[in-house]
Formats: sequence, C-alpha cells, structure tokens
Amino acid sequence: MTKCIRDGKVAILYSPGYGAGFSSWNDEKFKEFLLHDEKLVELVETDQRDKIEDYVKSVFPDEYVCTLGAQKLKIKWLKKGTQFRINVYDGSESIDYNYDDYWEVA
Repeated sequence: MTKCIRDGKVAILYSPGYGAGFSSWNDEKFKEFLLHDEKLVELVETDQRDKIEDYVKSVFPDEYVCTLGAQKLKIKWLKKGTQFRINVYDGSESIDYNYDDYWEVA
C-alpha cells in the first residue's frame, strides 16, 4: 500500500451519508489501506468508484473486505501528522480531530 501524499497533505478516504461505512466496517488490519491507498484515491478522484470492489479483491484475494460504502467515498486532505479518527454513526463516517486521545495519524 502506498499512502497518497501530495503537497504535504495526506488523503483520507471516508464515506459520509447513512448506509454503510468504508474503513469503519472492516477489520482493523485493513484500516490503513482503506483510509489512504493511492490507487483508491485515484479511483475516487476519477469517479471510477465502480472499480473499487474489484481492486480491493485483487489486493486481498483471500479475505473479505466490505466495500459497501465505496460509492459514497469522499477525500479529505489533512496536513501530514494531523491526528484523527473516523467516527461512524449508523453507517455515516465523519472525521474527528485529536486534542489528547489515541488517534490515527496522517
């Protein structure tokens, strides 16, 4: 997995809107990939979300990775080193920023 970084900012993929989350609906071992993968970012940027499921299956052929939230994916660009976490409520993901807790780091 290559983390997508441009101009000192890291791409964070998240799925707003109710229904299904993306990184939040999967095993922790897939989290880094689903949050940051350069190819996933490219598929979202070029509006090729319909190819996300096949791409994820090609990377993890023997694993189940839920891609139900892929059609709603958005990209948030965070300054490298920003601490954050994905918050999910009823399938809708949002990004929370850290001030003093354990968080993911861009």
